Amino acid sequence: MTFRNGLSSLLRPEDSVLVLIDHQPYQLANLNSHDPHMAVNNAAALAKAAKVFGVPTILTSVVADRGGRIFPQITEVFPDQEVIDRTFINTWQDPAVVDIVKATGRKQLIIAGLWTEICVAMPAIQAAGEGWDVTVITDASGAVSAEGHEVAIHRMIAAGVNMMTWLALASEWQRDWARSETANALNEVVLQHAAGSGIAYLWEQQLLNTPLPGNQAKG
Repeated sequence: MTFRNGLSSLLRPEDSVLVLIDHQPYQLANLNSHDPHMAVNNAAALAKAAKVFGVPTILTSVVADRGGRIFPQITEVFPDQEVIDRTFINTWQDPAVVDIVKATGRKQLIIAGLWTEICVAMPAIQAAGEGWDVTVITDASGAVSAEGHEVAIHRMIAAGVNMMTWLALASEWQRDWARSETANALNEVVLQHAAGSGIAYLWEQQLLNTPLPGNQAKG
């Protein structure tokens, strides 16, 4: 097994491409590994982070006529983008998706979707076997059961797939808070979607702007 370590193994926005798979009503209705509210929140946060960093993002659904359309919290991030609707369960067997990914020229493939044990695991394992550097965002994905999610993660790790959460990915893309062209926009995503971290940031700003006792301006 090749270990993933060293600076060059960290994810870079200029080398990343994101595929969001089957964030649809049918899949959400039988999501039992995560709180459904968090699954939608985290998938939307991931989409927004990708947009902040200019990471090409492919949206795909499976048989949307029956399973429903991709969550609007995701599609509204990319309002002019067509969702690729598949019949293949395994996204990586659909040339309509794979050809677009290949055309980006990027090799750091990031995947999130519903369900982890099926529609995430299958393409992740196949792509890893074909030489792609594959990362799955676990908290923007979810399974029919907690066991299904956990077993799928173990299975993918054994196949050489990297695991991250959306906030860890966004931080890795940012890498340096002096990177001002994305820092403020990323902060907005954190404020809206990272709950405790976002509120802590607002609190920090409040404290920094609160006069010390005895130094209050007198009118």
